[in-house]
Amino acid sequence: MSEIQRPLSPHLSVYKWTVASSLSILHRLSGVVLSLGALALIAWILAAAAGSEAYDQVFAILSGPFGLLILFGFSLSFFYHLGNGIRHLFWDAGYGFDKKIARISGWCTLIISILVTLIFWVEVWS
Repeated sequence: MSEIQRPLSPHLSVYKWTVASSLSILHRLSGVVLSLGALALIAWILAAAAGSEAYDQVFAILSGPFGLLILFGFSLSFFYHLGNGIRHLFWDAGYGFDKKIARISGWCTLIISILVTLIFWVEVWS
């Protein structure tokens, strides 16, 4: 039996890496992080309902270096996902499809989400 020669689909090496593709991947990743962060929030609420001993254990984890890193990542994901969601609402209304405008709005979304996260954390610690 002879093997049928079928065309192969293009591999990732064929495509050019762009800001748009990076932001799309980040948007999906931030959604996953927000989902996992929601589970951590539920654990915190359940610990508060379970009593002071359980709450103290969860608080000790979340107030440690690893917990703060998790909370920082959660807040960065939240602000990025929010900003990119607003960007997508403009797209749904028919604005910002020009390549240059889409690139600029993508960079603005990324930079603003980082700045808002830093401002948020400065306000939390002051």
